[in-house]
Amino acid sequence: MATKGNFIGAVEIGTSKVSVLIGEVLGRRQLNIVGLGQSSSRGIVKGDVIDFKAASDCTHAAIMRAEQLAGVKVDSVFLAQTGGHLAGFVQEAGVNVSSADNQVTRDDLEQVIALARGKELPADRLVIHHIRRPFRLDGRSVANPEHLNGQRLDVAYWTVHGDKAKVSDPIRIINGFMLQVEEVVLASLASGAIVTTEEDRLNGVLLVDVGRGTTDWALYQEGRAFQTGTVPIGGDHITNDLSLGLRLTAAQAEAVKTRYGRATVQANRTEKVMLNGDFAIGDKLLTRLAIDQIVTARVEEIFHVVKRSAGTTAALLRPETLRAGVVITGGTSRLPQIDEAAARVLGVSARVGEMPEWVRTDLRDPSFATVLGLLHYGLQCRQVRRAAPGPVSNFIRQLSRYFSPS
Repeated sequence: MATKGNFIGAVEIGTSKVSVLIGEVLGRRQLNIVGLGQSSSRGIVKGDVIDFKAASDCTHAAIMRAEQLAGVKVDSVFLAQTGGHLAGFVQEAGVNVSSADNQVTRDDLEQVIALARGKELPADRLVIHHIRRPFRLDGRSVANPEHLNGQRLDVAYWTVHGDKAKVSDPIRIINGFMLQVEEVVLASLASGAIVTTEEDRLNGVLLVDVGRGTTDWALYQEGRAFQTGTVPIGGDHITNDLSLGLRLTAAQAEAVKTRYGRATVQANRTEKVMLNGDFAIGDKLLTRLAIDQIVTARVEEIFHVVKRSAGTTAALLRPETLRAGVVITGGTSRLPQIDEAAARVLGVSARVGEMPEWVRTDLRDPSFATVLGLLHYGLQCRQVRRAAPGPVSNFIRQLSRYFSPS
């Protein structure tokens, strides 16, 4: 298999499965998906690697399958990052415009950006993303203040950081397959790129990606990512609650969730369903009301936790600032009425995200939102680098001091 530079690889190492996509760049803005590899996750809990060999084996199997289908061996991949170890903080900075004619210069921009991104972290923490909020020139929002007239230039960054060891584990897994990680991308930003539109982001939207072990969220304002977060709770917690509440095995509880689960209490006290439906030994009647109550309570808790995770930005979770409401994606978003639960808890309109029309049929399931978003992000990165070639990302530069490909 030949190595070709016009292919982009994307890898998501999730709690339930590993997904790998390979896309071929066609022209300047088009991407044709030519390879898909999947495997059941092993050694991954709540987005963290707990068994390096098991996680490596299932990830490498998925990469190999994607390369076989694509007929090409990629050199590098874009990698999704999630996990409860992720945290963030906002830091603002401002400078007085230095020129005598009050015209913002490149030096003013570089100074205010350096100040806003200059906070040092503990030795065991690593910056993953600096997410810039809109510039403010004399209090008004501007997309690019350079050459504009004003007296005071302000900017704020939402800085996402993670545990150095936990961030490096999935990268070492990729390196173990003789691949480089081109960029690490927050799962929430990857998903948001696919299931929210430019209009959504301009109007204000909250993206919530409910996975099996974690829930990632991203708040967009004025067309840009404003704040992000990850909470260590997801679809597995619904399954666990059903298992405990109905005295079922984990496999049985997962089947009940898939078959009967919904995020709104609708059943009456007399409605019953069968566990298996085959009346064989071990089959039994279950109360539909109990299923509804258990699932609804846990789903609502997930959205309450997301709301608390937003912290001071909770003031922005209002209909007038989130005019596009909430968009839900991830594997657990298949749960019926989950949008209704989100609307009840968050107090704004909510909908389950839809894939763009260009996404082929076998990838339209919401569990593929993150890995599809990685390809989208990769295409944009390649375009930017062609226009203005530059050094490898600061994030990867930081990590290179701690390990090298095996």
